[in-house]
Amino acid sequence: MGTIFTEINRRFNAGSILTKYIYINVCVFIVIRLLIIVMRLFMTDASYLEYIQMPSSWQLLLYRPWTIFTYMFVHFDFLHILFNMLWLYWFGKIFLLFFNGRQMGGLYVLGGIAGGLLFILSYHIFPFFRQYSDNSFLVGASASIMAIVFAVSFYQKDYVINILLLGRVKLIYLAIGVLLLDIIAITSENTGGHIAHIGGSLLGILFASQYRKGKDITNFMNRLIDKFVNLITHKPSFKVYRKETDKTRPQKNRRTETDDEYHRRKNKENRVIDEILDKLKRSGYESLSTEEKKKLFDASRR
Repeated sequence: MGTIFTEINRRFNAGSILTKYIYINVCVFIVIRLLIIVMRLFMTDASYLEYIQMPSSWQLLLYRPWTIFTYMFVHFDFLHILFNMLWLYWFGKIFLLFFNGRQMGGLYVLGGIAGGLLFILSYHIFPFFRQYSDNSFLVGASASIMAIVFAVSFYQKDYVINILLLGRVKLIYLAIGVLLLDIIAITSENTGGHIAHIGGSLLGILFASQYRKGKDITNFMNRLIDKFVNLITHKPSFKVYRKETDKTRPQKNRRTETDDEYHRRKNKENRVIDEILDKLKRSGYESLSTEEKKKLFDASRR
């Protein structure tokens, strides 16, 4: 059993931000399901789970402000997390072709916050929703995922994907279709979910439009995430000082190529990536060879 957890921890630490978000969501889901089973076996009230769901009541949110962050990692139903993680994986891979992992990390959280805020505002503005505002809660990563989907859709409007039965479709048409369905179904049973989807979608569009102007709206959130991660992972460090010798003294890195050789190599690499991106724009991701996909993936992580 220890080996399994060690391997999971290794994969988590070595994985991209996309892998980490999927791992976190799945692990939280497993823990919640196990707790629910235990509570049912002992006939215990499971109302404590409300403390990780985002309430639609302003008053209750003031007492549970952390829920605007925790709700976006919480799923109770298997099909709910299955489809959310599939969407996150598929569109997260596309997102990382054009943006980096830090931007995905910040956008996921910002999309969740935007979806949560629109959810709570809608339940206090519209009379139809106001009647349910005292006992409605929001869970799921959908708003965060919609932010990622719409960010890449509106940034690369000509990007084409293959959909079963439909064939080749521009990603932006799929995104707009999903948004229209959420608007149409806004008064259905999953009211909160559809509202959150819309909030995340609008945040994704905002990210894309601002990024085209040279502004990255995820910078502020990423700085907060960095501070939080450093706070919870900080450990006192101890150094053992040894006398350096010629053998133990670190050697400075030495470049083995001249400036001209370096610039020629970088220019050649950039031309290759530009050619791959042009092919990607014309024919879609599936048209790339395995080697081209690897080069594009490696370039996105630099």
